[in-house]
Amino acid sequence: MLVDVHTHVYLPRYASWLRSRSIAPRILVNEAGEERLLILENETSAGRPVGPDYWDRNAKLNFMDQHGIDISVVSFANPWLDFLSPPDAESLARDLNTDLEEYCATSPCLPSSSLNRLYGLGLLPLVPGISISSVLQAVSQIAKAPHLRGLIMGTKGLGKGLDDDALDPVWKAIEEKGLVVFLHPHYGVDSSAWGDKENGHVLPLALGFPFETTTAITRFILSGAFDRFPSLRILLAHSGGTLPQLSSRLASCIDHDPIVASRLKHDARFYLGKLWFDAVAYGPEELAFVSEIVSRAGRYESGSTNTKTLADRKEGSRRMLFGTDHPFFPPLSSSEKWKSVVENLEAIDSVAGWGEDEREGVRAGNALTFFDIQ
Repeated sequence: MLVDVHTHVYLPRYASWLRSRSIAPRILVNEAGEERLLILENETSAGRPVGPDYWDRNAKLNFMDQHGIDISVVSFANPWLDFLSPPDAESLARDLNTDLEEYCATSPCLPSSSLNRLYGLGLLPLVPGISISSVLQAVSQIAKAPHLRGLIMGTKGLGKGLDDDALDPVWKAIEEKGLVVFLHPHYGVDSSAWGDKENGHVLPLALGFPFETTTAITRFILSGAFDRFPSLRILLAHSGGTLPQLSSRLASCIDHDPIVASRLKHDARFYLGKLWFDAVAYGPEELAFVSEIVSRAGRYESGSTNTKTLADRKEGSRRMLFGTDHPFFPPLSSSEKWKSVVENLEAIDSVAGWGEDEREGVRAGNALTFFDIQ
């Protein structure tokens, strides 16, 4: 079995909003009569191609069939509702969550199974000025939807980031209802870092997105949120950005800083074991590295005397889930398989030290357990 946990949609209602706008984010029609998606103002190109793969369920299912994907956990693509006023965000979140539940509930089932092929991650109206009660109502709506397993969230929170104390009631509600949070970037980092040379979308996507994720989840960890909400389940896009690589440096900086040295209950490296990671890294060495770093987390629990064991290494792979990033990065030919699928599957198959149990877990088993699909 193959389960895709990083696959996006712009449902028709959302696409209509984007078409109605004159500034980014928007869907525009270029001189050739083609629709283009402009996510951010001043993008280095005139947007990217956009079409049925973004909103047509049959196109999503055809993509799944072409690549042998049995089940997809579909989430709304960025920038979600970030650009809307509180009343519009609240109303559109409610409508889109209803739309997504229908999109998934009426999807076909797997052959000889009661499992649907599509499950979803809903939206919260996280915009500056929104009332917490409105956000909590959206959490309740998602929790009541049989085919929604959690929510996707950007890094802004209510406008002040994920370490904003005002989000505590939201984290508490998400934790109590057992929902998954899929943390995904959108804004990157200051574009002045990319210089004047034209490099297309390469630097913002390859570096800006992972750096944004790293900063956001690190601020969340430093806030002590995992100590307050220890059962909260967060899935990080793009294999956690650079957090695994920098986790020991982070721990050292905390130890030497009088402001935060005594704030957390555990060493910073412990909290990587509280996270899950998509396997959208495109290389076996990268997957092996993330798995190895996550596997050691238990050794950094306060008071722990754990030493590294085989069981620890398997725990690292159990926190990794296959993803494709569909419908972004399409091939040049419609007959080609998408490299985002081929390369990530080849990476899973090629990780040194993983047995078939670990590979099967990353392909499907981990996701089925994590999202309670049974």
